[in-house]
Amino acid sequence: MSELTVAERATRAVLRVLGALPERAQRLIAGRPVRIDGQELFTEVQMALRLLNAMPGSSFEDLPLAEARAQIDAEARIFGGRDEVARIDEIEIPTRDGALAARVYLGDDSKPPAGAITYFHGGGWVVGSLDSTDSVCRYLAAHTDFAVVSVDYRLAPEHPFPAAVHDAVDAFRWVRDQGAWGDLVAVAGDSAGGNLAAAVCAVTLNNAAGPPDYQLLFFPVTDLSTKHPSYELFSDGFFLTEKQMDWYRGHYLSTDEDAINPLASPLLGDVASHPPAHVAVAGFDVLRDEGLAYAKKLEDAGVAVTTQLITGHIHAFTNATAVGHTSGQALAESVAAFTAGIAEVRRNRGTSK
Repeated sequence: MSELTVAERATRAVLRVLGALPERAQRLIAGRPVRIDGQELFTEVQMALRLLNAMPGSSFEDLPLAEARAQIDAEARIFGGRDEVARIDEIEIPTRDGALAARVYLGDDSKPPAGAITYFHGGGWVVGSLDSTDSVCRYLAAHTDFAVVSVDYRLAPEHPFPAAVHDAVDAFRWVRDQGAWGDLVAVAGDSAGGNLAAAVCAVTLNNAAGPPDYQLLFFPVTDLSTKHPSYELFSDGFFLTEKQMDWYRGHYLSTDEDAINPLASPLLGDVASHPPAHVAVAGFDVLRDEGLAYAKKLEDAGVAVTTQLITGHIHAFTNATAVGHTSGQALAESVAAFTAGIAEVRRNRGTSK
């Protein structure tokens, strides 16, 4: 991952100092509590949003594409944690359309990992990179006994739907076929990456090698065919905006018919027999309701699923563990659910490791 610039380092330092303040001091900066739909925004998150929203500069969807992608990577460097891991390897994964860059994280290289997490970054299928998701991949590798294989799938608009789905499916199959990182292979992702992880489960369900053993979905996009009520509730001012989601959708999908394809909108598909899942959703997020709806659909279909609603948080909390406390606490709860879920998978198979 690229090193922080001087300006990024200064911004990160200020945010960390503010994040360490007592809540009473943070409240003075944040202003009056924000309460919407029975939820109260975390004080430290409200404070950070107030500062970010006051900063000059264009929102990334108003920038040229190259600049938008650079801005997302810069934000990840500022807000993301840097958990120590034993080893990071840059590799290539062969796919039907050519090789993809990928990055393998090992939390402990003194013993074989128990499995692999194939990870897909967020960014609306348009922005995001191996660098933008470095923080959460480090965290997962450091706090589980799984290797993490982060996949740099192709982005729209250069490669619209279903290119990213093809890349995600091929990458998962390659990781599984290697057998190099243990006997279990999970998929995981945040936002658009969570969407791709769910799509991989659907595509591979009836394959001879089988689907993933587990799916870990952070605030996933599950329905591009409509806007759920949380779009109106949190349309602006809470990091991910309705305008940005419209921008993503317009770049990713070529036709209206694409939006009702279950590989673009997993909520519209048949989820019976899908692998066990943990779905983590932020309360102040336009994607809240479709994430909860997807978890409910899995549950109704008999899939073992745990749902984590962080009522006071915003989109992309997984990438903000370097500032404040709430993001790290939420991610730790997600990892605990993943660990428990994997243990249950092993019990059901009669294996242990």
